[in-house]
Amino acid sequence: MTSADGEGGSGSKAATATSAKDFGGMDALVAAAKKEGKLNAIALPRDWANYGQIIDTFEKKYGIKVEVENPDASSQDEINAAASRKGQGRSPDVIDVGRAFAISAAGQNLLAPYRVSAFDQIPKAQKDAQARWYNDFGGYASIGCDAARVKKCPKTFADLLDPQYKGKVALTGNPTKSGSAFGAVYAAALAGHGSFDDIGPGLDFFTRLKKAGNFNPVESTPATIQKGETPISITWDYLNAGYADDLRAKGVDWKVSVPTAGVYAEYYSQAIVKWAPHPAAARLWQEFLYSPEGQNLWLKGHARPVLMPAMQKAGTLDTTAAAKLPQAPGGTAAFPTEDQLSKAKQAVMQGWGRVVSG
Repeated sequence: MTSADGEGGSGSKAATATSAKDFGGMDALVAAAKKEGKLNAIALPRDWANYGQIIDTFEKKYGIKVEVENPDASSQDEINAAASRKGQGRSPDVIDVGRAFAISAAGQNLLAPYRVSAFDQIPKAQKDAQARWYNDFGGYASIGCDAARVKKCPKTFADLLDPQYKGKVALTGNPTKSGSAFGAVYAAALAGHGSFDDIGPGLDFFTRLKKAGNFNPVESTPATIQKGETPISITWDYLNAGYADDLRAKGVDWKVSVPTAGVYAEYYSQAIVKWAPHPAAARLWQEFLYSPEGQNLWLKGHARPVLMPAMQKAGTLDTTAAAKLPQAPGGTAAFPTEDQLSKAKQAVMQGWGRVVSG
């Protein structure tokens, strides 16, 4: 039972609120969230898209403690925690997962519908029609490289097959569980004449990479990069750009390249767990993240917030932070549909084991 549950049923009211208006307005939501005093989050590394500053700002603004379990967990780990802890006080209140995983979680009936105040400003293709999830921030698949340890940094997926990169090319997790690693496979597919309907060439690419001896099974993190264990890492451009900033002071010259062949952009998605033990705090967290303040904090972390076009139009965008975004390829980014993402995820679930065991 949350503290709110014992206060005139406000907890159950928050748990069924599908908007701040539904709840009685933002002031009422803020009051109920403060009474709960806590938010259970999971898989939010402080160095991921500026989450450290986002958490600190939310805590200071509302006096609500954000407890982050297992910061380096994968999207699938988040879903597993939500699914297995129904009715428990240690269930996550909110999740931030790759879009393919958000679609999966909605299909498992794990998510509570909630329309943040800015819901109508989120592009139609970037949100669930039932408001069970909506995209938050995104970026492009990119290649990061330690220029001090690698003689010539690769700039394309084809480059990664070069013998000089033996044992050097890593991912940030297992693509059956990790949204960033899944994005790397999709990008490799597009670079290898695949399509949103055919992620197979991406699996083929990593099979070749492993047979060449270039694939490094170590999960890449800032710590493994600093130690020299993962001198080349394929992940989102905002993560690689953040690593470059953070590691510069530690003597690491981390270069970032967004391949022009195999351009793949994707967003992560926010959602509230249906049985969130702190339902008011969960809803206030979403309102904060989709406010100009929250969106600009992601932007400071080199990520492209989903409301960026709307904020540009409204004049609320942090233009200084926007000017520091990693260089993106030209043209308008295209995104797979929910159906294409679900089929691609299934293909990776079925095929990745053969890649790593081959």
